[in-house]
Amino acid sequence: MAEPRRSKRPIQDSRFSRPVFEETITIHSSHAQRILDRGYYRVAAALYAIDVVLRIIGDHDEMDAVEGLVNGHIQTFATAMDDENKRLMILRDQSGSTRTVKYTRPITLRIQISSPQMAQYTLLIQELDRLMMAIDSLWMNAVLTSKQKAMAGYDWRVALLRIGREIMTLERRARDAAARYGKADEVAAATAETDVVVEHDADPTPSPQSLS
Repeated sequence: MAEPRRSKRPIQDSRFSRPVFEETITIHSSHAQRILDRGYYRVAAALYAIDVVLRIIGDHDEMDAVEGLVNGHIQTFATAMDDENKRLMILRDQSGSTRTVKYTRPITLRIQISSPQMAQYTLLIQELDRLMMAIDSLWMNAVLTSKQKAMAGYDWRVALLRIGREIMTLERRARDAAARYGKADEVAAATAETDVVVEHDADPTPSPQSLS
């Protein structure tokens, strides 16, 4: 998996000051790391752009509609993951499994959370990571087969990537609305210098081979 990219133009270089949460997260599983590499940066930028575009438009009905759609996608997926986690915990208890896995190359990232939706999406990736850890632990304890493990990882990763694509579609919808209001140039100027602050904060944990 390619190493997560650093931001080239951090958001804090913008002319305007804005509120953020600064967080450091660690992602362990390969499936969650692939989400970071393939989707997180673009989705986070889309969520920020949606916020910028909708404020420029100033149409409260449009704001509510787009925000509701984003929240709906996120909450539906979060509920599905929570239900699956509960099912896996029942499997773990029934099997008597007690050992949990560790990972050879976790990734630690320092990020800036710039909107409530970005906070929720970041949490989805962390929850996906915990779900994958539960699946990997059950597999290592011979509770799940290799086929079950592979299919579960693929299905959940693809489902979260699909959420990201839907969010990016909503960003395009917001920009189209701005164009209808005659504010396309204003939106372009406001989002031209935006990027997502995501720093690769720590080297991956060395693999066992590198220690020999």
